[in-house]
Amino acid sequence: MKNKTELLVLMLIIITNSSFAQQSDSLAPEATAAEATLSFRDIPDLEEAFIDTAPTDRKDGISVGNLVVNGSNRNSIIQFSRDIFGDKHGNYDGLLISHKNKLVFESYYRKGRINLPHFQASVTKAYISLAIGRAIQLGYLKMDDLNKPITNFLKDVAIKKLQVGIENITLHHLMSMRSGVRVNADTLESIVANGSNTAQKFLQHSAVISSETQTFKYQGIDPRITWLVLDSVVPRSAEDFIKNEVLAKIGITVYGWKNNVEGSSMTSRDMLKLGTLVINKGKWNDEQLISAEFLANATSKITKPTEDWIPDSFSYGYFWYQTDMTVGDKSYNVKFAWGGGGQYIITVDELDLIVVITGHDREDKIITQISKNILPEFVK
Repeated sequence: MKNKTELLVLMLIIITNSSFAQQSDSLAPEATAAEATLSFRDIPDLEEAFIDTAPTDRKDGISVGNLVVNGSNRNSIIQFSRDIFGDKHGNYDGLLISHKNKLVFESYYRKGRINLPHFQASVTKAYISLAIGRAIQLGYLKMDDLNKPITNFLKDVAIKKLQVGIENITLHHLMSMRSGVRVNADTLESIVANGSNTAQKFLQHSAVISSETQTFKYQGIDPRITWLVLDSVVPRSAEDFIKNEVLAKIGITVYGWKNNVEGSSMTSRDMLKLGTLVINKGKWNDEQLISAEFLANATSKITKPTEDWIPDSFSYGYFWYQTDMTVGDKSYNVKFAWGGGGQYIITVDELDLIVVITGHDREDKIITQISKNILPEFVK
């Protein structure tokens, strides 16, 4: 009887490993040339989930490996992925996991395609933060400049026309969403609709800035003014700078970037590269691209968000969030970029773990599932 049981276990192992091999050998879904021209909503949903526990090396600068977890059952991650496709967690398009600097799990659902940049929404703010860190690394800004008035850096801006109190705003305020700039709804709508020199107009049409107004307020105004400061201190333009000095440096060449800096588009694998920069303290292939000192500040707990839609357990740095996730009796510090609809770059330094998620979900609560379905499998 014992021999029969052992034989059954052996057969199950063989069958399980075969299924993993099949998944690894399959080709990830790619957008056709015609699909690449469609709006996001018009991209057809995948008929089946793509799940790969041994991602393909696409020679794109990402090292790959096999999904090996500390727990006895890595099927739990695969089942979680299948549950995502089965509408149990919302409308999501991709899930990637990198462990110890290797992509070990790659999956796509619905509108997810390996070669198609996915809209990013407010994750874009985190990319702006990285660009500031790059400017510091290259010497266009210094760390102590973060606490100097932004009026010290603005060029081609009519300073005399700006609102009273603008001199109290620093990059530290802007990137922690505490600029104090307050523009009424009608004026805000008019400025955004006009589409030109929006950041300068926010500074002109704000209410008076004071210590009373410089409290946390999640708004698109602060990253736009941050972008204006970056544009003022780097050669050529901020857009040229992030293209050549941040994205191109890590092999990101196919992406989208909106002029109002409130949105962008990136492939899941390229999001993973940006997460790798964070978990490696600003290094890429041993080159220090982002100031390590800046990055430590950017991903630290600087302030507490006050909006009711942001969970109480979340803190805020420089356009990056932090929270603690508990597995068993141990808590892990999690740093992440977050965009509406379900765009996440999640990093856990202690576990050398990166999780990338893309989606288009209204409720957008999948991050609560990460500590239940992914972290436990990588905890020793």
